[in-house]
Amino acid sequence: MGNAKKDVLAAVGPRLRELRRRRGMTLAELAERTGINESTLSRLEGGTRKPTLELLLPLAEVHAVPLDDLVGAPRTGDPRIHLRPVARDGMTYVPLSRPGGVQAHKLLIPPRPGSEPELKTHEGFEWVYVLSGRLRLLLGDQSLVLRAGEAAEFDTHVPHWLGPDGDGTVELLVLFGHQGERAHLRARTA
Repeated sequence: MGNAKKDVLAAVGPRLRELRRRRGMTLAELAERTGINESTLSRLEGGTRKPTLELLLPLAEVHAVPLDDLVGAPRTGDPRIHLRPVARDGMTYVPLSRPGGVQAHKLLIPPRPGSEPELKTHEGFEWVYVLSGRLRLLLGDQSLVLRAGEAAEFDTHVPHWLGPDGDGTVELLVLFGHQGERAHLRARTA
């Protein structure tokens, strides 16, 4: 095996450890989420276990990152937009649109035990659609629970907070526009 391939494989373990730590997960929690035993995960992160596709696929899914990011693969000449997840405030944002106008994101919000909801306000208008899990939406003095397939829209001047309802991660699509920009519904069913 060439030195370049060895270098790529050697970098996978530290990359996996950093992703897990950034998400605040223990090896035991990651083992439970992926079905890969804790010992194998530890050896993979330490570089003593060779990364295989069977190990990397569930890890990429749990960490919500493309497989290319785990192995540090170079970008190709592919003209399609490459989605780059951004971690912020304990959540993972995956931009689905280019900057400007109404912004579209896929958002993953893991449970944050012990943290209290902090309602915020800002300019704009937001539309959320739950893909999986249960979303708890605090909106002014209302507390709503949305399940997969349900949506909500609101003016972000109203104090609001989004988080999982329960101990599972919630996955949603979010459209956000500055004040005056709204996602326009062109058709409604009866």
